[in-house]
Amino acid sequence: MDFHAIWFVLLGVLLAGYAVLDGFDLGVGILHPLARDDQERRLFLNAIGPIWDGNEVWLVTFGGALFAAFPEAYATAFSAFYTALMFVLSALIFRATAIEFRGKSSSPRWRRAWDFAFFASSLLASMLFGVAVGNAMIGIPLNDRGVFLGTFWDEIGPYPILVGLLTVAMFAMHGALYLYLKVPHGELHQRVGRWMWHTWGMFLVMYLLTTIYTLVVVHGATQNFQRWPWAAGIVVVNVLAIANVPRTVFADKPGQAFASSCVTIAALVALFGIALWPNLVAARNNPANSLSVYRAASSDKTLRIMFVIACLGMPLVLTYTLAVYWTFRRRVQIGPHSY
Repeated sequence: MDFHAIWFVLLGVLLAGYAVLDGFDLGVGILHPLARDDQERRLFLNAIGPIWDGNEVWLVTFGGALFAAFPEAYATAFSAFYTALMFVLSALIFRATAIEFRGKSSSPRWRRAWDFAFFASSLLASMLFGVAVGNAMIGIPLNDRGVFLGTFWDEIGPYPILVGLLTVAMFAMHGALYLYLKVPHGELHQRVGRWMWHTWGMFLVMYLLTTIYTLVVVHGATQNFQRWPWAAGIVVVNVLAIANVPRTVFADKPGQAFASSCVTIAALVALFGIALWPNLVAARNNPANSLSVYRAASSDKTLRIMFVIACLGMPLVLTYTLAVYWTFRRRVQIGPHSY
């Protein structure tokens, strides 16, 4: 068994799980300023209140798995994106703090401050996640030892910013679809229904622009499709899932629309992995300096032991996640102990 390839796929599964699950949390934060009063803002927060912290476990697990399975890639990525990662960490901290602290006082000024923190941190985290993906696609300057040669400003280019905007639009759409499933029927529910159309339209525009830009600018983005013709099937699934969102929204099947959004995100992560393989950190200046899954990996024994642990632990994580979502599957109701 090629445990290098297996762990590359498992990292993709963890990343897709985080993007799908925490994506709608971040989307709710991006849409939070559209709420008209304190009651609506509380509904938004309580829609994600029981699950947002569990969703972020997928990101922590991804980081831990990357560190253990591919330590050299972990070191290079975290040193290259150190400044951006500090911004992401700050955003996630402020986002969690805003959710928990907002209800500690009834002061309008206090709540407005934390509402802004919740929105800004959700927007910043989403944008930076997309910028990181954009940089992974085009590569970063590395020397022959895999050490980053650039600066923070080398990571802020047109393509990474475009992918960042795509991520923001995608999470906003994902969040709107989730809110439509969770908020009570009424005027707010109808407005969220309109947001679904607007956010899907913005996502479609960004998706088309990013796809065209990728095919033109990112050389080798489709190289692996020649080796694996079956990968074209993921493209088809991705396009059908995107097209199915407005169809199911129009048919008033929000559950299917949200499922299509989940498939869209998972398919995009899969396409990202196919384009990146076999590299974990691509070198823009010299492809020979790239950190591949074979160059940056731990020992075979380490990868085998980790695989056994993953086989034992992943079913427990999935079972817990499904149990939590099933428990809190109903629409939101504000109670005395709500956010």
